[in-house]
Amino acid sequence: MPEADLTTRAPQAELPIVRLRHWGRWVSAVVIVALLAGLGVVIAQAQIQYDTVPEFLWYHVMLVGLLNTVLLAVIAQAVAIVIGVVIALMRRSANPVARVVAAVYIWLFRGLPVLLQILIWFNLALVFEFVSIPLPFGGGYLVHEPTNVVVSAFVAALLGLALNESAYMAEIVRAGLNSVDRGQTEAAKSIGMTPAMTLRRIVLPQAMRVIIPPTGNDFINMLKGTSMASVIGVTELIHAANNISSNNLLVMETLLAAAIWYMVVVTVASVGQHYLERAFAGDQRSARPWSRVGRALTTLRRA
Repeated sequence: MPEADLTTRAPQAELPIVRLRHWGRWVSAVVIVALLAGLGVVIAQAQIQYDTVPEFLWYHVMLVGLLNTVLLAVIAQAVAIVIGVVIALMRRSANPVARVVAAVYIWLFRGLPVLLQILIWFNLALVFEFVSIPLPFGGGYLVHEPTNVVVSAFVAALLGLALNESAYMAEIVRAGLNSVDRGQTEAAKSIGMTPAMTLRRIVLPQAMRVIIPPTGNDFINMLKGTSMASVIGVTELIHAANNISSNNLLVMETLLAAAIWYMVVVTVASVGQHYLERAFAGDQRSARPWSRVGRALTTLRRA
């Protein structure tokens, strides 16, 4: 009897489909577009000679500033990574003295402002007149030069940026090493691997997934942080822009040229970080898009 009722029941009418009206999205989109249009009008009416900005991009002093900016950032980041790895290993060491020294190092260089560290290194000659390295046997010196000669403006900026960044890199590396399960280290020891081999072949490749993203962000900050070197006279992008504007008084135009170069180098660094993250995540095809082109050319030659 219930089955008969089910078969004879009249079909129900389909419910109408009512499209949701996202009025909030439309209103917010209109407001954003209106604000951007207003900002564009204001910028267009500003007293800036936009046609001169491309010319300033290729001034010799601007290109020198660009080269020094990239060199200073790359060298400082490389030195910071090396020191940071050493300090991170000291923080994980079984030696209590090494752990304390590493903790004090991180506390000191992470606590002082970068600009203050740069100024301290730049004025080191007020404390030590000469940089001397005596020979181990007999008289004489291996190095005996005035501090102002050894610690130039570029070297002072490099030391300030690298040592400050190394404290952050130490914590980044330590976090990456701690992210690897201890069982893998014990398994490596059980098959006879030395601690150095375990670190190089087992721990670091897995820790890089955690280390790469914040390191890439720090390198981008390093590219912009090199602008503080202009305080002590290093010819980087900001200092180069100030040199140009001191002659033609086009301050905003030269600063815009420097801003364009900053955006270019930051964009290149961001793209590199993206592919590095893909590579260490195991997505080799995405990390190396040019490999697909090579495979396609090989297929065409075989056809």
